[in-house]
Amino acid sequence: MADPIFYEPLSNVTIGQIADLANGVLVDGSLANRPVSRLASLNDSGPDALVFIESKKLELDVSGLKAACVLCTEAVRASIPKSVAIIVTRHPQQAFAAVGRALYPNAVNAHLWSGQTGISSHAIVHETAEIEDGVTIEPGAIIGSHVSIGSGTVIAANVVIGNGCKIGRDCYVAPSCSVQYAFLGNRVLLHPGVRIGQDGFGYVPGKAGLDKMPQLGRVIIQDNVEIGANTTVDRGALADTVIGEGTKIDNLVQIAHNVQIGRHCVIAAQCGISGSVILGDMTRLGGSVGIKDHVTIGASVEIAAASGVMNDIPDGERWAGAPAQPFKQWFREIASVRAMTRTKKESSSDD
Repeated sequence: MADPIFYEPLSNVTIGQIADLANGVLVDGSLANRPVSRLASLNDSGPDALVFIESKKLELDVSGLKAACVLCTEAVRASIPKSVAIIVTRHPQQAFAAVGRALYPNAVNAHLWSGQTGISSHAIVHETAEIEDGVTIEPGAIIGSHVSIGSGTVIAANVVIGNGCKIGRDCYVAPSCSVQYAFLGNRVLLHPGVRIGQDGFGYVPGKAGLDKMPQLGRVIIQDNVEIGANTTVDRGALADTVIGEGTKIDNLVQIAHNVQIGRHCVIAAQCGISGSVILGDMTRLGGSVGIKDHVTIGASVEIAAASGVMNDIPDGERWAGAPAQPFKQWFREIASVRAMTRTKKESSSDD
């Protein structure tokens, strides 16, 4: 349930308005003026709530549903109680998300999270910084020399932006982030504690131990990228570290120097991507995936959670396991091990 302390809806809406927002079909038009005051899950629904049902598998769970309205597919429609208004749509979850964005813009629009506008007198902004009109800089933020920040961007409390960095328009840099040696595009969202542009992990053997390799590259983050809390993105050693347009990265991810991530990738929490890895467009990594350095992964690849990738992966494939391998091969091996275990147990019991 959305707590009104944190998420006050823009306004109450009617079921008819929701049908328009969802681009769906309201089954009973006489219910169009019924009000809806909140969004809810099936387990937290009530007579004032909008819920969604994505799968026909949930039919048995909704016979006693109490809600003002439900978004569902045509296949689920017959199982909904007659007291509940029904909006039929091909993709209920997508429609539910669209309604949520309209009702709760401050939950998805980072620029509305800030409680102030303008540049705080408690921020430190270097005199050479170029700050466009409409930028918000909160107390405790430090903006280095020759930084440029585009209009509509919010730099939250205690953020540090290093010398020479460029940040585009309508970005949100959440509290306690640090950004150095980096160029950010438009509408980039950095969650709290993100670290951008620190040294890559590069050393060579020396007479007295390990000597540090200078890290001379940058971080390039393209438009519409979102990076989760406490994720780290190292700058390149000689080439740049690049995160492509529209990519979404979860919390606690490590991206090493010279990594090239394509457009519209999805990277779940606790992944570790070693140096000079290349990820193609639309690739998806499950949680805790680890990728060896200098590996190239193609476009539209899916890698299952907790996999360890040691080899290149062609476009469009699904891999799993540690070491990772094509999904069907991995599944056959797991099935073979289980069969061997059962055989061994049966032989032991016969003895």
